[in-house]
Amino acid sequence: QSENVLGYFVNVERIPNSCSHPPNHISLKDREILVNISMAYYRVNISAYNEAGESPPAIYFVPEFSVTDLPGQIHVKSQGSNAVVTWTPEYNPKCFVVDWGTGKEDMQMKIITTATRNFTLDNFQPYKLYIIMVHASDVCQCESFIGHEKTFGVTHFYSVEGVPTAGPANVTILNITKHSALVKWTQIVAEDLWGFLQGYKISYTDSSRKKSPAVTLNSSITSYHLTGLKEKTTYRVQISGFTNAGEGPLTVSRPFSTPKYGTVE
Repeated sequence: QSENVLGYFVNVERIPNSCSHPPNHISLKDREILVNISMAYYRVNISAYNEAGESPPAIYFVPEFSVTDLPGQIHVKSQGSNAVVTWTPEYNPKCFVVDWGTGKEDMQMKIITTATRNFTLDNFQPYKLYIIMVHASDVCQCESFIGHEKTFGVTHFYSVEGVPTAGPANVTILNITKHSALVKWTQIVAEDLWGFLQGYKISYTDSSRKKSPAVTLNSSITSYHLTGLKEKTTYRVQISGFTNAGEGPLTVSRPFSTPKYGTVE
């Protein structure tokens, strides 16, 4: 019913927002708006209005930016259940804003107006992945940071790392030949990692239970070509992931059999 629309209301709200007053209420006729925001989380509410009133809002969350897009760098050091965040700013703004949490649902925020270059965060839970952001701002009162805040750095952090609680999913064996096979899998889901994934280990045994040397791969690889297999032999494959804390459980044994003859024999 766009012909009945007189205009749109747009609210852009920073997450978290420690201010008690509501976010900016922008009224416009066009269906496009450009806002300068930092790399913090933002919620955008868009509603249409006409003479009869205002529609329910469409809600959009600005997605998390890639860490490779950062203009600066911050460092985090664990101290028990606390973490000390340090940074070296390129310039001295009026204040820094530190965000931390496991995601947009539970972010916390602190405005630092002193000339410090470090900050201690507390109450970190073990085995949980946290995102920590440091922003520079020339607006330090409780008002909108939109257009005033620039992200200095973002990092991900575990206060205590553990081993993965599960292996990768969807392990499949493809392209089986007389002496080779392709093993594919999908990455271990984030909630099962409990630490920064360092890589995978592939173990496989033949029908005589002879175990081949385990293959260690980096965390970005999700397939591997097994070679040097014996013809007319049943193999079983298992995969595990590992962090700095150690190796997680193996996947369920996945069997496959090599043929006696190749396709041209």
